[in-house]
Amino acid sequence: MGQIRQISQIAARWRWALAAALLLAVAGTAGAADAQATGATGAARRIVFLPQWVPQAQFAGYYMAQAKGLYAASGLDVEIRRGGQDQPPSAALEQGTADFATMFLATALERRNKGGIPLVNIAQIVQRSSLLLVARKSSGLASPADFNGRKVSVWPEFEVQTKALFRKFNVTPRLIPQGATLNLFLRGGVDAASAMWYNEYHTLINTGVEEKELTVFRYDAFDLNFPEDGIYCRDETLRRDPALCRAFVVASLEGWRQAFAQPEAALDLVMKERTAANLPATRIHQRWMLDRMHDIILPSATGTGSSIRMAGELKTPVMGMLSADDYAVVVCELKTCGIITDAPEYGKFYENLLFTP
Repeated sequence: MGQIRQISQIAARWRWALAAALLLAVAGTAGAADAQATGATGAARRIVFLPQWVPQAQFAGYYMAQAKGLYAASGLDVEIRRGGQDQPPSAALEQGTADFATMFLATALERRNKGGIPLVNIAQIVQRSSLLLVARKSSGLASPADFNGRKVSVWPEFEVQTKALFRKFNVTPRLIPQGATLNLFLRGGVDAASAMWYNEYHTLINTGVEEKELTVFRYDAFDLNFPEDGIYCRDETLRRDPALCRAFVVASLEGWRQAFAQPEAALDLVMKERTAANLPATRIHQRWMLDRMHDIILPSATGTGSSIRMAGELKTPVMGMLSADDYAVVVCELKTCGIITDAPEYGKFYENLLFTP
């Protein structure tokens, strides 16, 4: 607990100092980190970055950092590749085809433990879990305690949180594998379904289901906050060149700040990426996604623009930091469910590149 309190105190003390430092670094006046990242010759360092999914507003900050020259100003020549099911980020890092990638915290811990990939977290971008359970109010499911024997569809790769929730309330629902759509829920095949707040939830209400008709269960409201998108690299990459890693993190975070400050410009970039990837392009849906990314990257007590409300203030006040509390919760639940057998200490898995106490 002493370590956690210390982290909280340091974060509060350095919040404003960090913001100033980030702006200086991106502008190219931070000095040492940028000089080291560009190398002795002054040439930009080429790196490959792989988001874990196809182009969408979930990654708007990185597109913004590239388009606005923030990576270039930090001495980086960044190639942002297109992710997806056929390009697992952990495999790309293991094989050396990417230098940095995003993935969920639980996924990274599982790949490190079972796959033996020496992954390290160098920035926790998404602070709040966006995974939801949704049920129609007419189903009578008002709390997790009501789910005993009811049919619930879950994505197999995200079922740990679901199992942890029901274990906490000592209930045993019938878990049904969920596919790429919510059709099973819409047709009444299950009593509740899984959805990401920034994606499937919006798709659901666009089918004609009104928000007032739904009961929504947020995992973070039940002390099961699983931080999602983080920036990862191999441990050897971090040890070999921490200045390079820091330059990428600092520019990426500033990219997210500018995306939130200039949402229409960010959406232009997202739509351009989706068109280039031959993906259906719906700006309204991407705008919703960007707004929700703001809520889970920079969480507040209430959230914005949605009837769903967050459980309370997040303990980690600095964007990009991984909470020791959240890390402990995820490790505990993964061990309990048998997903992992061991995990590194918090300080050996997460490297704070944002500031030095």
